[in-house]
Amino acid sequence: MSLWRTKTVEDSLADSHLEHRSLTRSLSSWDLMVMGVAVAVGAGIFSVGAKAAGSYAGPSVTVAFVLAAITCALSIMCYAEFASTIPVAGSAYTYTYATLGELLAWVIGWDLILEILTSAAVIAKYWGIYLSNVFTLWDWDVPATITVLGLDISWGAFLIVAIFTILLVLGTKLSSRVSSVFTVIKVAIVLFVIVVGAFFINPVNYTPFIPESVPAAGGGGVWAQPLFSFITGAVPAHYGVCGLLAGASLVFFAFVGFDVIATSAEEVKNPQRTLPRGIFGGLAIVALLYIGVTLVLTGMVPYTTLAAAKEPSLATAFIEVGAGWAAQIISVGILAGLTTVIMVLLLGLARVIFAMSRDGLLPHWFSRTSDTRHTPVRVQIAVGALVALIAGLTDVGILEEMINIGTLSAFVLVSIAVVVLRRKRPDLKRAFRVPWSPFLPFLSAALCVWLMLNLTTLTWVRFLGWLLLGFIIYFGYSRSHSIVGRRARGLLVDAE
Repeated sequence: MSLWRTKTVEDSLADSHLEHRSLTRSLSSWDLMVMGVAVAVGAGIFSVGAKAAGSYAGPSVTVAFVLAAITCALSIMCYAEFASTIPVAGSAYTYTYATLGELLAWVIGWDLILEILTSAAVIAKYWGIYLSNVFTLWDWDVPATITVLGLDISWGAFLIVAIFTILLVLGTKLSSRVSSVFTVIKVAIVLFVIVVGAFFINPVNYTPFIPESVPAAGGGGVWAQPLFSFITGAVPAHYGVCGLLAGASLVFFAFVGFDVIATSAEEVKNPQRTLPRGIFGGLAIVALLYIGVTLVLTGMVPYTTLAAAKEPSLATAFIEVGAGWAAQIISVGILAGLTTVIMVLLLGLARVIFAMSRDGLLPHWFSRTSDTRHTPVRVQIAVGALVALIAGLTDVGILEEMINIGTLSAFVLVSIAVVVLRRKRPDLKRAFRVPWSPFLPFLSAALCVWLMLNLTTLTWVRFLGWLLLGFIIYFGYSRSHSIVGRRARGLLVDAE
């Protein structure tokens, strides 16, 4: 059936060399490692651990981060095998197209657009908010919004998106260098916070390491409770082993973004070796930073103090121990952290749309690259404008929960697709192979499904609505314009 038609690995590789539709290979392992740290170490490192410790896991939040890192590593191994085998743009979309068929490839591409678009808009909005906070901490009176034609616009969000859109149009390597500077700054601030916070650790705060389980107050309501609880009737709980696992589901999203690195596969030098090294190196650095932060955080103050705070963060712990001056440093770290995340997300979103448009599933016009810079100028500018409008003009709060489900659904299908491609094309050269296949890929898929079940029922309803919109676009446009389909029907493909 045409819905399950696949695009061969050879066709994908050949398309990556098409004139005016190819990207320049300029990134090294170091660039990818920096990109991984850049996209994963954002504002979350200063807040997500505190929230998970206070509301779910207590001091055992460190174990929750280890579990989340292992789950992410299993999925990333599948990405690394694919990226070293099919080093072209598109990430999970491209891999699914080569194995599970066009319809599922469209679903994953559509999910990736959801994940990255909402992430970029939300983080750009928060960048503007944190910029205002920095101005306030330094007693600078700068308004957070400006009024244009009666509309209140978050100028900070517009500014940061515009800057990185221009840099990405000029070249991926240049953008990577700028990102490296900000990444070094924020990692230095994180290490400084860990070292200073270590002097305030009280070992008593680590006891009990796994607090006694207590039912969640009110159960969270139908829409706010996890889908698993809604289906099974289980009572949501804080702390205990169940709280630890729930905490792992929450902090897993601190690692969301590593799949975006794989979208740059077509711009990596010697991808068979560079991609696995860059991806795993970045993941190792991020995991160590998060574990260090949570060890310091839960050692500085009792987890009950974090639970009592309205918006718990590292700043909460430093203020509690009388080191409120650290809030200024943390605010600068958050701003630097968000800056690099926005750049990587804008890059990833443009590359997913670029790959889908090159295949005809989105307007083919988008996949045209610059004659001089060899960057997808058209789609990069369109992506930047869309993200800036959403971040600058709307309340993005409702988008936050949508970020995660798109990532996890992609992780599930990529984990399964690795096994499928092994069976369908054992002849392909694989510079990296997932060990103990198919056990580890299936374990990765199962763990990601479990994390998806811990998302709220409202998130699932919104996700199904997004999928419905995607199916309308696919059957109304993409299926008939598919390059693979047109080739199969013997039709002449317009290169423009």
